[in-house]
Amino acid sequence: MTTHPSLTVIDRYAGGDATLDEATVWSLEVHLEDCADCRARLAGSSTDASRTLISAVAVELDREIAAGPAPTRPFRLSAAWRRAFIGPLAPWMLMSLGAVGCAALLTHVQSSWPSVVLLVAPLAPLPGVAAAWNRRSDPAWELVAATPASGLTMLLRRSAAVLVVIIPALVLAGAGTGTSLALMLLPCLAFTAATLVLGSAVGMQRAAVGLMAAWTAAVIAPSLALAETPVLLRPDSAGVWALVTVTLAALVAARSDAFRRLPSL
Repeated sequence: MTTHPSLTVIDRYAGGDATLDEATVWSLEVHLEDCADCRARLAGSSTDASRTLISAVAVELDREIAAGPAPTRPFRLSAAWRRAFIGPLAPWMLMSLGAVGCAALLTHVQSSWPSVVLLVAPLAPLPGVAAAWNRRSDPAWELVAATPASGLTMLLRRSAAVLVVIIPALVLAGAGTGTSLALMLLPCLAFTAATLVLGSAVGMQRAAVGLMAAWTAAVIAPSLALAETPVLLRPDSAGVWALVTVTLAALVAARSDAFRRLPSL
């Protein structure tokens, strides 16, 4: 309804006139949502019976609210917890932590192998990053996908939540096994950025799975079979990893608009 309804229509609506057609009722109610003047007219047109009913409903609501349990005080970190998507990400992060722990154990047990922690460090955050945009794991996926929060900011926030958990675990595992921290953390960050870059085109899950499969086949399996540290993870490669990480981070920023149209699977 683009014009104000007539006072007759408002009076009939206030009186509960059953002869008003549905289209008129619907357009009037839509108009009342935005027009304070017409709401004031409606209040003036209400009958004694409707005012009595409204008062009775208000009294009953007040009584039920007073008799109900006191509202619980929200936890201060609940908003940050929800924004970081911690709950649904927890199983994936626990799986990654378990993999890091197993890698540290294998490094101690199999001294003839290269550091397994070093080999799996690039892949440690990827399960959590893959779950950062997934309709199956996000109960509010449809709602989030339709809001401005569905872009790069959301993915960076959730990816950061994963890294906050994974990086300390890698530091502890590296310290316990004598593994270079730079050669663990730089590839870890590089693969996280690479997942975001590829995920902007093919989806986060496909990107993460593809990178994990490629790294396992091209680096982890040959390194364990030959019992030697791969060239990509030797001490002189730290500078290359730093350059790759910075480059991929720049690509993520350059493709920021693409993250609003991410594939959901």
